[in-house]
Amino acid sequence: MIDPGRRKLLQGGFGLAALSNLSILSSLLTPECAAADAKLALGFNSVDKSLLDEVILPQGYSYKILHATGDRLKSAVPAYSNTGAETDDWSDRIGDHHDGMDIFYINSSGKFSSSDTGTAVLAVNHESSADAHFFHPKGQTSGGVAGDKFDQFSSRGQSWNLGERPESEVIKEINHHGVSIVELTKSGTTWGYKLDSSFNRRVNPNTAVNIAGPAAHLPAIRSFMVTKWDPTGTKSRGTLNNCGHGKTPWGTYLTCEENWAFYFAMPKGSNPVDSKTATSRSRYGVPSTPMAPNATTSTTQGWHTVVAANPADADKFSRWNISATGPSAADDFRNEPNTFGFIVEIDPLKATSVPAKRVAMGRFAHEAAVCGTVNPGSPLAFYMGCDSRNEYIYKFVSTANWDAADVGGGMSAGDKYLNEGKLYVAKFNDDGSGNWLELNISNPAIAGFAGYTFANQADVLVNARLAADAVGATKMDRPEWGALNHRTGEIYFSLTNNNAANRTPTTVNAANPRAYVDPDGVKGSGNPNGHIVRFKETDSASAATSFRWDIFLFGSEEDHPADVNLSGLTAKNSFSSPDGLWFSKASGICWIETDDSAFTDETNCMLLAAVPGTVGDGKKVTVTNTMTIGGAPVTATKETFIGTPMGEVNLRRFLVAPRGSEVTGLTESADGKTLFVNIQHPGELTPKLGAAQTFAHQSQWPGVGPAYGPAGRPRSATIVITKDDGGVIGL
Repeated sequence: MIDPGRRKLLQGGFGLAALSNLSILSSLLTPECAAADAKLALGFNSVDKSLLDEVILPQGYSYKILHATGDRLKSAVPAYSNTGAETDDWSDRIGDHHDGMDIFYINSSGKFSSSDTGTAVLAVNHESSADAHFFHPKGQTSGGVAGDKFDQFSSRGQSWNLGERPESEVIKEINHHGVSIVELTKSGTTWGYKLDSSFNRRVNPNTAVNIAGPAAHLPAIRSFMVTKWDPTGTKSRGTLNNCGHGKTPWGTYLTCEENWAFYFAMPKGSNPVDSKTATSRSRYGVPSTPMAPNATTSTTQGWHTVVAANPADADKFSRWNISATGPSAADDFRNEPNTFGFIVEIDPLKATSVPAKRVAMGRFAHEAAVCGTVNPGSPLAFYMGCDSRNEYIYKFVSTANWDAADVGGGMSAGDKYLNEGKLYVAKFNDDGSGNWLELNISNPAIAGFAGYTFANQADVLVNARLAADAVGATKMDRPEWGALNHRTGEIYFSLTNNNAANRTPTTVNAANPRAYVDPDGVKGSGNPNGHIVRFKETDSASAATSFRWDIFLFGSEEDHPADVNLSGLTAKNSFSSPDGLWFSKASGICWIETDDSAFTDETNCMLLAAVPGTVGDGKKVTVTNTMTIGGAPVTATKETFIGTPMGEVNLRRFLVAPRGSEVTGLTESADGKTLFVNIQHPGELTPKLGAAQTFAHQSQWPGVGPAYGPAGRPRSATIVITKDDGGVIGL
């Protein structure tokens, strides 16, 4: 095997000065954009890497907890014990695994305002996966034994011992998913949330939601959604595994259903599904064959095993059993997985409104719903990632043109802009150009696809991953969050990482050009550190079908060789696995959040601030990749386009999180003087100890540090960051 330290980055013949003369790229850098970025200077010193169980911020900054897992929305609900002793059903508590979020100002009529009115609500996603052990006194119970789920608790790759789950545990686990909406309060510079506000509510997996989509295809769409709970397919229940988010110009919240496929089960003795359903389920990671007769573990939560005390509640649990138990889909829940994987629109300012699943925006593992630049009289574009390895970036373009009179229009405006439109998937070409490929049954590549027989356009929308396969879109290194640079109109997407099974030197492409072994031999191979891609639509048009792209930033450890550390990172700004992305309107800063397992031997996850630049401000390079495959070294090169190397002047580490957590979800007050950030699953790798099933906590944050709430078990939380001098964050 070739020593990675000896590998060379072979730069192409386009230096930065030469690149500025290339009309194909220089046309993307407008004088206005250049001037805007020239004025942006980061005003804090980078914080060092940290393995402490605390939130680390630059000097001159402070934080407080807004709310944490289990906090109550109503004063009638008991305060959170943090011992697992709660007996309520969690429908009036803050959920777990805080993720995407946004702030919504309220005008005097109780409707959305695009400017600060002094009154607001905050909507927060809850992505909780498999580590619900802290909700119960001794961990999750299976087959009558407490705490026997994991030897080491984690949401990644663990299995669960088969056996009937207690109803009291499972109903809490179900209801802590979804979205929490709270009214915000402010006293001086201190933010809090208001108990008993009429705005406070939870949208969870048991909340009734509408199935919404293109009028011409809605009857066919509903045929996919038929279940015992609603044989008409017009409604479904709730939202699950809510990760990234979006905010509409008219003032509603878009929550993204991500890793929803892993909650369903095909118990022993189930009947196998038909071949077409099996193909669809396989593409989404949903079980299609029964558990093996001798199986003793499952990777689901076991929610389907509950025997409800009240027969009227039975289908809250049987819905997770997706086997065909009756003569038709209206007699069981075989179609239940089809009701998840969507963008779900919620009006956070109207508690009586019914959320809607926007099927026209496609079904996959949604991670973002980024609205592009809004221009009156033009369509709206929403950019979306599918968060799995070798998946795609999508765009939805509305049929309706934007009318500012729809601001505050709630769900009716959503019907207008999100039900009718075109769904596209991205193809990144090797020459720095890109194309949006429409996902439409009229495309012969889709209509004649050998891998799956599409019946109609509804089938294309419900099985968007398969349609994207059919048209040959570019497989990306886990497309997660997207973000709009408000100053340039460019779109950024984080590509969190990829593994050696999916990314090798011979399978790289120009937009995903690295395949390597972690040079220090500790954490992974493939593209374990991830990168960020950005693109600019042709003529800056939302409905454009072509774009230009480059790679803004490569994650890397600072001591990695040059063909890995392509962005020239140092100990002050090295990072791995970019996840959350967000641009401040007040400062212009590009905020980057990490969800990492490849750099955690040196530092906890982090939040970085970057000066964004523009597409085409860097150079063309040739990357040389080497990995050992099948016992032999394999070397290949790939040309790509990268942005200007990011020294500490343009990229600084702003925050390091507590142990075991990821940093995710970010929004700000309108003046940019308050930053809301989510700290998710601190102490994720907490092990259990012995027969007593006690915990040896990896983290006890926030019971340490700010000592928020009852100490002991770790809790996800929303923190509020301010500058001690009252200034704009980051400047």
